[in-house]
Amino acid sequence: MAVYRFRISFEDYDDVTREIDIKSTQTFEDLHRAIHRSTGYNAEKPSSFYVSTDNWIKGDEIAIHPTQRKIDNGVVLMEKSKLSSFIDDPHQKFYYIYNFERPYDFHVELIKIILDNDPKIEYPYLVKSIGEAPKIIEKGNISAVAASSSATNTDFDFLNEMDFVPEDTDELEAMGGRGINPQEKAHDDDEESDEDGFGDGEDDYDNDDFESDKDDY
Repeated sequence: MAVYRFRISFEDYDDVTREIDIKSTQTFEDLHRAIHRSTGYNAEKPSSFYVSTDNWIKGDEIAIHPTQRKIDNGVVLMEKSKLSSFIDDPHQKFYYIYNFERPYDFHVELIKIILDNDPKIEYPYLVKSIGEAPKIIEKGNISAVAASSSATNTDFDFLNEMDFVPEDTDELEAMGGRGINPQEKAHDDDEESDEDGFGDGEDDYDNDDFESDKDDY
């Protein structure tokens, strides 16, 4: 019984690849689950393989957990599709989309055909693993990150409203260099001083602080 060796790589992360041996009689669902044993991702997410051209143009779809619309349109199911039924090229390629809610795109390429399987190996078998799969950010985590970012940048809200960008230094100079608290500018106008708009070096918000804030922004 022949064994296929597939190289699986992220479309956007060239340094992360996996090589998996799988029997020709096994299904696309077997390959799907083998891929995510090697990435640590949840294999129960709706995903699809597509028969691909050499230029990664998608053709016929082979799906797991498809939508009702796809089912009504007669989409082929992974669990019912043997790999050998879709391979007619010794370098056959499949375009693979994992998790349509938050998709990752993969390139899956047949790189070797082994004529006999090894009875000591349980297939699918991970032959090679290079690089760590990128972390998936769930919806809850995104909300938490956004809330944290909002709290951190409260002091700069008025700059956001003015469409300020860090290069707008002329505007900051016109605001007296501080620009963060309009009341400070009014206070400075009441004092007679020969110093320039950035203060005398004893203010809590000096020029070095401004440069740091500008970089953080």
